Amino acid sequence: MKVLLATEGSDFSKAAVEKCCKLFAESENTEIRIVSAVEPTIPPTEPFAVSAEYIQEIDAASRKQAAAVLSKTEEDIRRRFPSFELTTHVLSGSPARAIVEEAEKWGADVIVVGSHGYGFWRRAWLGSVSNAVAHHAPCSVLIVRNEAI
Repeated sequence: MKVLLATEGSDFSKAAVEKCCKLFAESENTEIRIVSAVEPTIPPTEPFAVSAEYIQEIDAASRKQAAAVLSKTEEDIRRRFPSFELTTHVLSGSPARAIVEEAEKWGADVIVVGSHGYGFWRRAWLGSVSNAVAHHAPCSVLIVRNEAI
């Protein structure tokens, strides 16, 4: 089974990692790809324009932070489940779209993602990565809530 585990380091993502580990702890032939999406910075326009170098620095810092989250997540899972076949990948683009496209490209059987925990009005105003993934994914999606929050 191919499991795409999306994380960005929040408590909700950590709950998704925990649930993924519990669900697949005893399974055999399971591959887990841990991903984190980085949305490229949109340069502001006049009168707030900034240099291209500054935008590149922001994007590089975002990718570095995503890579650190992936590395920490992979390390935590490997320590507890050394037999898991794990890979990591920093995705570029809108998080929901990048996750769905990676699931299609990789042939994922299931996507595991944390709920952001927004209520109805805030979700309607801000949107939801987990909601968009659930509606557009080519496979099953498990949205994990963090009950402690």
